[in-house]
Amino acid sequence: MAVTQEQVDALNQAIADGVRQVTINGQSTTYNTTASLIQARDDLQSKLNAETLRAEGRTPNKRQYLYYAGRGY
Repeated sequence: MAVTQEQVDALNQAIADGVRQVTINGQSTTYNTTASLIQARDDLQSKLNAETLRAEGRTPNKRQYLYYAGRGY
């Protein structure tokens, strides 16, 4: 499924309006919490960013960094 900026914008608008029901391309989805709506928006945004990078011929960065601020052994 290709993600479009309009889909991300619809989720952003729903978050800004304080509603949990979003209609995109004729399909209506009701989210349980605002947190799940934000998580869906973040997921779509990351997919859109990855698709944009692939279209430019670049690969998305998959590095993850682990920071440990506790006591050493």
